[in-house]
Amino acid sequence: MSPLPSLPVLWSERTWEEIPGDLARAAGAALLPVGATEQHGPHLGCGMDFVLADTLCREVSARTGVSMLPTLPYGCSLGHSRRWPGTIALDPLLMTDLVRQIGAQAYHSGVRRLFLVNGHVTNAAPLRCALELLRAAHDDLMVALVNTATVSERVRAAHFADAEDWHANRAETALMQALAPALVREDRIAESDDPDRTEGLVFAHPVNRTSCNGVTGSPSRASPAEGAELFAWMVEDLAALVRRGLTETPPLPHSYDGRAVAPKGA
Repeated sequence: MSPLPSLPVLWSERTWEEIPGDLARAAGAALLPVGATEQHGPHLGCGMDFVLADTLCREVSARTGVSMLPTLPYGCSLGHSRRWPGTIALDPLLMTDLVRQIGAQAYHSGVRRLFLVNGHVTNAAPLRCALELLRAAHDDLMVALVNTATVSERVRAAHFADAEDWHANRAETALMQALAPALVREDRIAESDDPDRTEGLVFAHPVNRTSCNGVTGSPSRASPAEGAELFAWMVEDLAALVRRGLTETPPLPHSYDGRAVAPKGA
């Protein structure tokens, strides 16, 4: 008989007595999936980004044994404007502080390696700011920011195949066809294609000025089989990155305030 698949380690389902052991078995590591609630054209549900981050981190947790913190379903989506209903956006300063506070509380519960797994492109800036604040405040906390669409070169190539400034495109549509078909309106896909209008532009324009329907790319070319293959790559490549992170130590043993400190285990 083949072994039963491992289950994800979900922080929300663990007790205070169990969490320290979970962390000890995974080098003090935890995953924080971060998504967004925003319009995804006429053919995809508004939860696409956080559904993907959540599903991906569950699979990676099951493969690595790393605890998964509850998914953050809101993100920095101000660029999607109010032209289309459905977007619930956080101010980037608020998002930075929210993730900083989540990370600080996770630190006090014993987390020492925090993976911010980002499923929405424009979360990257506030998440990077949160990373800076966390590592400055907690000298023995290592923080990684991983964007799901660029976790590896093959994953990046699939996402950017039909548009440089993609959104609700072939890759995202295929992923939801494979993972969460309830979010997909199959009867709307064929007419949802919209080209990338950002080539050569100097300024970063909001989506209401670059897209006719909230889409950038060619969702009509998506298929569930393509989505399943892409998701398998994402799981494999993120799990490999997380495993590397479980054994990583800083290149030099100096404290944040400049004092030399002995490496752990010395």
